[in-house]
Amino acid sequence: MVLVLCIGDLHIPHRAADLPAKFKELLKPGKIHTTICVGNVCSKVFLDYLRTISGDLHVVAGDYDEFPAPEQLVLNLAGFKVGVCHGHQIIPHGDPEATALLQRQMGVDILVTGNTHKFEARKTGPSLALSPGSATGAYAVGAPASAPPPTPSFVLMDLDGSKVGVGPNDAASAIHPGHVRQRFQ
Repeated sequence: MVLVLCIGDLHIPHRAADLPAKFKELLKPGKIHTTICVGNVCSKVFLDYLRTISGDLHVVAGDYDEFPAPEQLVLNLAGFKVGVCHGHQIIPHGDPEATALLQRQMGVDILVTGNTHKFEARKTGPSLALSPGSATGAYAVGAPASAPPPTPSFVLMDLDGSKVGVGPNDAASAIHPGHVRQRFQ
């Protein structure tokens, strides 16, 4: 079993000051095996904080990051090929068909993207697409003015051979690592 934190769209300090305190309590060093960040951390200082959560940090570039990072990554984790991309490259943003196309192009079992600032887990055929949402609840550029602000969220993914457990964590109902709300095979 490999516990993977998927997090992104923090926009610290431009749109949010910090992670919610409830998240900081959950994200203690030593609990998470691997951290995947879909970008828009923005600050190198907060990137250094993410390094303390797990020793295995993988980051892609968001469109507001102030440090160099690759546009895409393909990782091999617990028998799964996991693709990582911020998501501002997917047009229209968050579109299921455009996301599935990128997933096929990258040749991955699981694609983790951001940019929409909303949690989503979607299975398309044998593949899984995840968006962890915005860990700080930062607003999304281009969202309708009438839209409610995003709920801060991240995803804990439990990879176990041929199974993927996904637990969305939000500020209203933060769950403990290992509590799986959705399982994909």
